[in-house]
Parts: sequence; structure tokens; C-alpha cells
Amino acid sequence: MLLKRLAIVSFLIFCTGYALADETVNADENKPAVSEKSPWTFEVGISAGRPTPIMANAGIGYKNIFFRAMGGGMRFGADDFWVGYRGGLAWEFFRELPFTLDLGIGSGYSFAKAPNKYFKALNRANKDRMVRSYNYKETLDISAEVRACIYGVFTDLAIPVHYFMKHDEPTVLWQIGYTYRF
Repeated sequence: MLLKRLAIVSFLIFCTGYALADETVNADENKPAVSEKSPWTFEVGISAGRPTPIMANAGIGYKNIFFRAMGGGMRFGADDFWVGYRGGLAWEFFRELPFTLDLGIGSGYSFAKAPNKYFKALNRANKDRMVRSYNYKETLDISAEVRACIYGVFTDLAIPVHYFMKHDEPTVLWQIGYTYRF
């Protein structure tokens, strides 16, 4: 269900980008006008990955320095939800090409909580709270990041180098998604 929504939103963003694209024509020579490329770059998109399943992405770049922020969350019930935020600062290589490679540093926080029926049954059997009635994962980290992007489709890998807070932490963080640049 979530993957289907991600595919639909990515397709709509992709189609909107082509619909809004504009090629200005010089009336004197009937040739496309050449404009100077701005040093500023903006991007918006959506991604799926780990530890946060779905995130909305936004970024702003000046020349080859790029700042990105991502966030997402979903609630299914009192003890069943996840939330996560990440941000990063990167140096972008091959900015002029449709393919880019970014190297940088990032930081993020994620928390997930899910009900555990076995723990609930144990508490009911003992008529007291012996254990938490849910499982949870929580991380707060600084990580080294590598991001590759071609025509808006990107993959992002991050290796945490320091954890400030950890409980059942992942060793590799990843995302795959689509961003529209303007």
C-alpha cells in the first residue's frame, strides 16, 4: 500500500516537472535563448528507506554545497507509530551533468513503536506490568553519507559514525526515491 502511494506520488512529481518545463525561444533568430544557469538549486521529493519507511525531502544548494532535510511519520494506534527526521550537508560533484554524486555528513533521529502481543499476554497473566507492552527502536546519530542521483532518481547510503542515543540501532541507513530540481 505504501509502495503504491510512493510510486503514484513519484509519477505525479515527474509528470508535473515535464509539464512545467519551459523552453524560451528568441524571436529574432528563432533559436532557443541561452540563459545563464543560477548558482542556486532547490529540490523537493519523496523517498523510502531505513530507518524511516517514507520521508518527504527538501533541499537547497548553492553552487556545489547542498543542504537537505527529510522527515516523515505515521500513526496506526496508541502504541503503533514511527517518526524520523534527518538532515545533511554535502558537497555535490558533477553538478552540471544529469548524474550527481554527493559526499557529506548528516544527522538524524528516528523512533518506532509497535505493539507486542506476547508482552501484553505476559502482563495480563501476571496481573501487573512486568514488561513494556510494546517494542521500540530509537536512534540519534551522526553519519557519513554518499548520495548518487540520475535524472531525479536517487539512492542515499549513510554509515553512522557516532550514536548519541541508541536502542536496536541499524548499522547502515539507506533511502531510495525521486527528487524534482528547479
